Amino acid sequence: MNTFEEEVELCVKLLKEGKVFVYPTDTIWGIGCDATNAKAVDRILKIKNRPAGQGLIILVDSVERLKDYVVDPSPVAADLIKAAKNPLSIVFKQSKGLAKNLSSDGSVCVRVTSNEFCKAVIRKLGAPITSTSANLHGEPSPANFADITENMKQSADYVVSLYHDVVVKPKASTIIRIKDDNTFDVLRS
Repeated sequence: MNTFEEEVELCVKLLKEGKVFVYPTDTIWGIGCDATNAKAVDRILKIKNRPAGQGLIILVDSVERLKDYVVDPSPVAADLIKAAKNPLSIVFKQSKGLAKNLSSDGSVCVRVTSNEFCKAVIRKLGAPITSTSANLHGEPSPANFADITENMKQSADYVVSLYHDVVVKPKASTIIRIKDDNTFDVLRS
């Protein structure tokens, strides 16, 4: 098994080549790619059999990175992220610097990850990664690594070799959309 650092290096190399990986997040196991690579995003949508109109969440490593990928992020977003006790994903109206096929309307759903592995990969890659559950669209999300189907693992170019034996009580992130008046709607709790 690779060390943490070796695993980060390998994943970053693969992501830079446009590859897709299965990896642990701060919520559930996901399947992802470089969020700036449209071909890799298309591949994720095909693997999951996910309708193209449904957007994918992207992970960034810090609140400060929002400005790099969101046009005019609401000032309340940083406060909500810092105050959240559980993982929080926020839908912003307009993205920038990302693959255009992440959503059908130019919006973007962003989560500042608390997972150290994800943070290390994002920092070393220099770009956000997509985050969607490692399952076919419409099927139950895998609660732990053991719940990921062999077909899903084989569809990816790589499966992270860390944390397979970690059993948690994962929960998908809460998703909100911030409105123009800085109030928000909860889209998924």
